[in-house]
Amino acid sequence: MRTKPHTPLTSLAIIAALLLVAGAYALGALRARADLLEQGGRQLELMAPDLQSAIDKYETLPFVLGFQPDLAEAIAHPGDAAIIARLNRTLQTIQRQSQVGAIYLMDRSGLTLGSSNWDQPTTFVGKNFSYRPYFSEAQRGRPGLFYGIGTATAEAGYFIAQPVYRDSTDGGPVAGVVAVKISLADFEQTWRSSEHTIALADRHGVIFLSNQPDWRYRSLRPLDKGAQQELAQTQQYAGQHIASLPQPLPEYAVRPVGKLGWQLMLFPSQVRVQRAALLSAAGMALLLACGGALWWALHQRRRRLEEQKESRAALRQAARDLELRIAERTAQLQATNSDLEGKYAKLQQTEHMLRTTQNELVQAGKLAMLGQMAAGITHELNQPLAAIRAFADNARTFLARGRPEQADANLGHISDASARMGAIISQLKGFARKDEAITQVNLARSVQASALLVDNDFKRRGVALETGDIGGNSITVAGDAVRIEQVLINLLRNALDAVAGMEESHPRAVTVTLARADGWAEVRISDTGPGIPEQVAAHLFEPFYTTKPSGQGLGLGLAISSSIVQAMNGQLAAQNLPQGGAQFILRLPLQANEP
Repeated sequence: MRTKPHTPLTSLAIIAALLLVAGAYALGALRARADLLEQGGRQLELMAPDLQSAIDKYETLPFVLGFQPDLAEAIAHPGDAAIIARLNRTLQTIQRQSQVGAIYLMDRSGLTLGSSNWDQPTTFVGKNFSYRPYFSEAQRGRPGLFYGIGTATAEAGYFIAQPVYRDSTDGGPVAGVVAVKISLADFEQTWRSSEHTIALADRHGVIFLSNQPDWRYRSLRPLDKGAQQELAQTQQYAGQHIASLPQPLPEYAVRPVGKLGWQLMLFPSQVRVQRAALLSAAGMALLLACGGALWWALHQRRRRLEEQKESRAALRQAARDLELRIAERTAQLQATNSDLEGKYAKLQQTEHMLRTTQNELVQAGKLAMLGQMAAGITHELNQPLAAIRAFADNARTFLARGRPEQADANLGHISDASARMGAIISQLKGFARKDEAITQVNLARSVQASALLVDNDFKRRGVALETGDIGGNSITVAGDAVRIEQVLINLLRNALDAVAGMEESHPRAVTVTLARADGWAEVRISDTGPGIPEQVAAHLFEPFYTTKPSGQGLGLGLAISSSIVQAMNGQLAAQNLPQGGAQFILRLPLQANEP
């Protein structure tokens, strides 16, 4: 006789399973956090000496400058214009050769007599820096060290100061102070490649360098009145409002750096912690699912055995009661046994199908998540972000060289790239809604815009980008300008990667042509690289297939590009050229009014 499972026992088993999964999640998060903290500590052990070395490298520079005769002569004759002009040129030459931010000389009152940036709008000449701690320390005959935002340039830097004596041979009273300003911004650029939050804080706990811009000039804890007064008196952060980070802070690894009580900190990525916790929880859930399936199979087998036992008992009873009908009852029993075996076989088949379907659903979910995250964010936004960074670096260079017109043009490009990022994000939302906005697109303009975004990368890697007279063409297609530029940029970057790996003696060029052909607008991107291997050509537009080294590509670029082109009723193809190299052909249907 069949009995139903005990409902309270089943409920308790479900609750216990949920508790085990939750415990596995918590334990996985704890273990991942501890591992990341340990890894962060080792990473800081490598980063701290680099930062310390960059600081120490220039520590003796102001001391050596104190023996320059031009400095002593300028202090002795501050009103002599010729002497001051010679001092400015000397400081400017030393600054350019040593590649520091600035070098300047102050008299005993803190007034700047000469500076390496004497010919810049933000010159230090005539500025008084007596309120800075590094000036006070140097006035006492000791090296002055300080980090802060420049009140003249609004740019942060590390200041090193040394006293200057009238007679550099026998010392005597301090006649002035020479200071060197060093920029540490390059470290922030390096840290931005890390998925963890990295920060450098002063002795008050104020963060002044970080790969998270919104952490800069925020404190690890609320500042007391003494610290606030000191920061206001020295103008260390030039009027920045120092607010504390949300409390409590997550655990972090820390290493001391420098002579000013700095702390170099690494906060582990919470995304990685959550990912590890989810994997632990998923592993426990899978283990429990396997255990539950095994229990269910054993339970069904026990029920089958009980049924067989009952059937044999009934057979014996029938034999005793009806000896004349033994043959008939035996046949019925055999039929019953065959039916039970068939049901058991179907049960095993159903169980196998359930496990297979379950594995496929898990894999499909992983692929969907990875596709949305990687294709929607990493690949789509990486190109505009790279362009913004390139234009920003150029703008800083133009500003440093006193060329504001070119810097303003680069800022305009940054604005355009930012708008393009917003459009890309809007398009990602459009992918989720399965609807598309088709408009008239000037294909030549899209090609020029795409070439402009990657032009800096081509120049940096020594590859020629030839677009010919594309600007003179006026070809209109039906599509989405942002997605078309996305496809073109991806194809141009792939061509750049193929050509950049060739030897310098080999021609290194990428050519873009635009033409009409039988109702199509064709964009051909040709390179002088090694071409497409036969074994790669068959899988070229498949998702997650890539020939690039690990960490340099996910194999989604061409697959996404092909999907975008097909959605606009276009075609994307590739072929090897007879003279060597590869060519990608983008075909889009012409507008009805196009010839």
